[in-house]
Amino acid sequence: MQRWQGLEDVPLDQPRSVVALGIFDGVHRGHRAIVGKAVEHAHAVGAPSVVITFDPHPSDVVRPGTHPALLSTIDQRCHLLAELGVDAVCVLPFTRSLASLTPQAFVDQVIIERFHALAVVVGANFRFGHRAAGDTELLEELGALADFVVDAEPLVAGVGGAWSSTYIRGLVGAGDVASARASLGRSHRVEGTVVHGDARGRELGYPTANLTTTPHSAVPADGVYAASLIVAPYTAHETSYPAAVSIGTNPTFGSRERRVEAYVLDRDDLALYGAHVAIDFVARIRGQATFDGIDALVARMAIDVEETRGILASGI
Repeated sequence: MQRWQGLEDVPLDQPRSVVALGIFDGVHRGHRAIVGKAVEHAHAVGAPSVVITFDPHPSDVVRPGTHPALLSTIDQRCHLLAELGVDAVCVLPFTRSLASLTPQAFVDQVIIERFHALAVVVGANFRFGHRAAGDTELLEELGALADFVVDAEPLVAGVGGAWSSTYIRGLVGAGDVASARASLGRSHRVEGTVVHGDARGRELGYPTANLTTTPHSAVPADGVYAASLIVAPYTAHETSYPAAVSIGTNPTFGSRERRVEAYVLDRDDLALYGAHVAIDFVARIRGQATFDGIDALVARMAIDVEETRGILASGI
């Protein structure tokens, strides 16, 4: 799959393309339906399929300070889109200049001039142009004038309602990573860099990798989780390890700093400082708790590890 960083990276001789347009944060089941339609259409007409996504999140530009928690990094987003069979992804920097384009100008400068679209696939609630003035009906009208068809896909619903990034963020924020997993079609992932901590876990017999998470990450609610720790994600050296993950402030020790700490089961030999890693959350074991002394904490940690082992072994 090709990845273009902005319109200037798109080849000048890019052929007529089938374009899927959206933020696609998380590439959840609803997003997959939209992208899948674009890939299917592209195959049917013998054209390349292109996804146009945006970074940073538009809300951070349109309404500064309202950046939502992100369900995926841009690297993961592109990786997930590649798995869907997309030929190319254009990561379009969302700027004030882009936000100020009228719907007509957006269609002219993005969809037509660069991608020569013969079809555009979007979600039924897609909005575009200055102050989100454009909707799917207007897109269809502009498409008729510019010789491209529009496929506005209806929202796809699961057990909890329509699959949307907002809905899934709520699940993650509540610690319900199992339901989030069902809506995403994969485990929710948080990425970051391993940094030095207090080394308290090693002293207790459970050495942990402490993460500084990527900006705006959708970090689950405080508690303990069964998960996998992935070292060198998206590379040929990617390796996954079963892990028990603690999120919170370590109240037993009076700490107020919120941390994400991963204990790789049965391993104390991994050199991870400075490494970029990912955590895939599978299930929540319990909420954060304060223990009456270190012995009680260690005893509970042993239980957490065994529960993690059982959950991961079950293949949930």
